[in-house]
Amino acid sequence: MSLAAEVSVFLAATVVAVPLFRRLKLGAVLGFLVAGLCLGPAGLAVVDDVDRTLAFAEFGVVLLLFVIGLELQPSRLWVLRRTVFGLGAFQMVACTAVLGGAAFLLGQAPTPAFIIGFALSLSSTALVLQVLAERKQLQAPHGRAAFGILLFQDLAVMPVLVVLPLLGGSSAAAIDPVQLAIGAGVLALVIVGGRPVLRHGLRWVAATGAQEAFTAAALLVVLGMALLFEHLGLSMGLGAFIAGVLLADSEHRHELEADIEPFKGLLLGLFFIAVGMSANVALLLAGAGAGRRRRLCGTEGRHAVGDGAHRELWAPVGSQPRGRVVRRRRVRLRAAGARRARARAAGAGG
Repeated sequence: MSLAAEVSVFLAATVVAVPLFRRLKLGAVLGFLVAGLCLGPAGLAVVDDVDRTLAFAEFGVVLLLFVIGLELQPSRLWVLRRTVFGLGAFQMVACTAVLGGAAFLLGQAPTPAFIIGFALSLSSTALVLQVLAERKQLQAPHGRAAFGILLFQDLAVMPVLVVLPLLGGSSAAAIDPVQLAIGAGVLALVIVGGRPVLRHGLRWVAATGAQEAFTAAALLVVLGMALLFEHLGLSMGLGAFIAGVLLADSEHRHELEADIEPFKGLLLGLFFIAVGMSANVALLLAGAGAGRRRRLCGTEGRHAVGDGAHRELWAPVGSQPRGRVVRRRRVRLRAAGARRARARAAGAGG
């Protein structure tokens, strides 16, 4: 399928699925996911190269975090420090401990159990923020708390990736301290000196009066910062968020947001469609079938146990252990006494 045909298919799926699911009050995200499920290999197989689509659509998440950063001035971000490093750290530590402990109790070694717990403690930034933005709850207390937790998760990924080779038994030489120092220096330089450079650059482009050049400059800022952070071992979304924060109190903030918003909406929708296309429905159905077979086996086992108990109850007295013989005789005596009492009561009434 040609590129134009794929774009037409994605746009048609968006036009059909999103209004339908919003009318049903199920949300646009679920509409995108179902549309991707129908278009992907597990559905109609209209689009085959899911990985290429997903790699391109990830820029929607990057643009989403840039727009969110534009709405957070550095002073407001400083106010969120307790939410980010307090609540975020508590969520990561608690979830990693609980889920890693469960994996350890199920037979995993300590290192794999920690990795499993840490991986399962992470959340989907794109999914959570899109749902909150759709419901206009990003500025609500729970929205700010969720955003702080997601931001801490992005920050916590790099230290864990650094520690993983040591946990795996690799030598300390596998981690280059010079490379880490260079990365930390570049990161500090970007955060400290990025604001004046970005402001003067955008001001120079805006002075030319070319709207197309300003839009291109805005996209270049977002993607350049995202690629720089990815090169440093951090997430692309975190780099875009930092770029948005650095430009949050600039005079071009609203113009940047207006230029980025259309690209953000379409690419984010394409991202959720690609996630739906990559869903392995066959594995899900196989797991459901295995669970159903286990339930059936459990039911048959319970029936077998019940039948065995029934046969044992009515077995000849001599074939049962002595304690069971005594209990069986007591039950018979009580039943016989009850029958005689009923018979006497019936005779007295007659």
